[in-house]
Amino acid sequence: MITGFPISVKILNQVCMFCMKAEMINRELIMANSVLYSERFGFDLAGDPFPWFLLSVLFGARITESIAVRTFFLFKSEGLTTPESITNAGFDRIVSILDSGGYTRYDFKTAAKLDELSKSIISRGGLTSIHEDVSGMGDLVAQLKGLAKGIGDVTVGIFLREMVGVWEKAEPYPSELVRKGAEYLGIDACKGHREFGVSYGRFESFLLKVARKCLRKKSSKNRGFCDLIKEQAA
Repeated sequence: MITGFPISVKILNQVCMFCMKAEMINRELIMANSVLYSERFGFDLAGDPFPWFLLSVLFGARITESIAVRTFFLFKSEGLTTPESITNAGFDRIVSILDSGGYTRYDFKTAAKLDELSKSIISRGGLTSIHEDVSGMGDLVAQLKGLAKGIGDVTVGIFLREMVGVWEKAEPYPSELVRKGAEYLGIDACKGHREFGVSYGRFESFLLKVARKCLRKKSSKNRGFCDLIKEQAA
C-alpha cells in the first residue's frame, strides 16, 4: 500500500541541522515537504482525470511506490491510459504489464479490477460525468468505490486528495494516518490548508509525511524536526 511519496530527505536533514525557528511552519515548509502527483506526471485533472485514477488504483495495492510508478509508466508506454484502451488490450496483456512492473502477487486481482472499472467508467460516460451526476461528496465516494470490486477508502482517498479544488463536489477524504499527522500538529486535517494558503493536495501530502516521520519509530535525524514542528504548531 502506498502511504508516502518521493520527497528529498535532504530538506528535512537541513531543517534538523539548523534548528529552524518557530515561524518556519508556514507555506514554504509545506511546499518543500509535499508533492502533487498531477504536477510530477503532468496530469490534466480537469480535462482527463483517468490517468491519475489509474495511478491511484496502482498505489492502492500493498506494493512499494517505486513499483506502482514503474508500472504506471509501462501502461503509459503501451498507450494504455484510457478506460477504452485498457478494455481493448485484453486481460492477458494487462496481466503481462502488471507482472513486468512488479505486481506478481497482485497481477490477476489488479487486472480484473482495472478491466471492471474501465468498463464501468465507459458505460457511465467517464469519470467527469460520474462527478457531475452525483449528489455530493458521500455519493461521489460511493460511486467511485462501486466502479469495481476492491476499490476502497485507500484508493479513493489517494485519488480525491488532488481532485479537491478541481471537482466541485470533491472534499477532503483524509486517511487515518493523515488524521494522526494533523492531530500531532494540532491542526484540522480537512481545513488547515486554508490557513497556510496551499492546496489541499499539498497539505495532505505534508501531513502524511509528518505522520510517517514523527509517529512511527523516529530516527535521530528526524527527532529534532518532529519536536520542532510540534512545538511550532502548538
